[in-house]
Amino acid sequence: MGSRFERFLRRLCRRLDRKLAEEALSTVSRKLIDAHENERTWLARELHDDISQRLGLIYLSLRELKEGDNALVEIRHAIGNAMQQVSQLGTDVQRLSHRLHSSKLELLGLQGAAAGYCREVGDQHKVQVEFRAENMPRELPPEIALSVFRVLQEALQNAIKHSGSPRFHVLLTHDANEIRLAVHDSGRGFDAAQAIKGRGLGLTSMKERVALVDGELSIESQRQEGTTVYVRVPLRSTMKSAQWT
Repeated sequence: MGSRFERFLRRLCRRLDRKLAEEALSTVSRKLIDAHENERTWLARELHDDISQRLGLIYLSLRELKEGDNALVEIRHAIGNAMQQVSQLGTDVQRLSHRLHSSKLELLGLQGAAAGYCREVGDQHKVQVEFRAENMPRELPPEIALSVFRVLQEALQNAIKHSGSPRFHVLLTHDANEIRLAVHDSGRGFDAAQAIKGRGLGLTSMKERVALVDGELSIESQRQEGTTVYVRVPLRSTMKSAQWT
């Protein structure tokens, strides 16, 4: 009798230890993502308020020099090239700022921000990104909107980088009290089972983000037939987070 009771206690202790370990890991993951978002916000402000303004001053100085009375054609041509490079650099910095901290997400909501991001990425990489949204609410819990938006960014960037496809489809829907996201390409595909088991940083980040809002992430892919990333997030999520930015 005593031996059976001791075995029961040992099993109970192991279960409690596992539960405590899982809770600790979840807490660390949430704090890590919160820290990443805070860092992204700070960097976005630095890029916009400091670097972009300084680049603007350089551009104005070069323009004044170009429009001066300098008679040397070579110098004027070189200055014109420098102006073009600085202008492009400013555009790239602004795009990076928007990627790190999307003010559109706060102003336009998830649907508007997702649509804008798909257009920007398509223009940037010279690919076609077809975006469609169905029955999306204007207001969403900020942690859900942010998580789905970040997963969209990661999934679409991965697809453009690895699939080899010139066309992509993004579907964002609200149905049965949950938000659903699908990112599809018709590219080369890969072994989805191995990818899920792997520890790639991009996939791990997406899985953690979805898990933090009690959602699910799955991948369907076949060689030479394309890949689809599916996300489902319930709106009844009870996730508690210190701060989302």
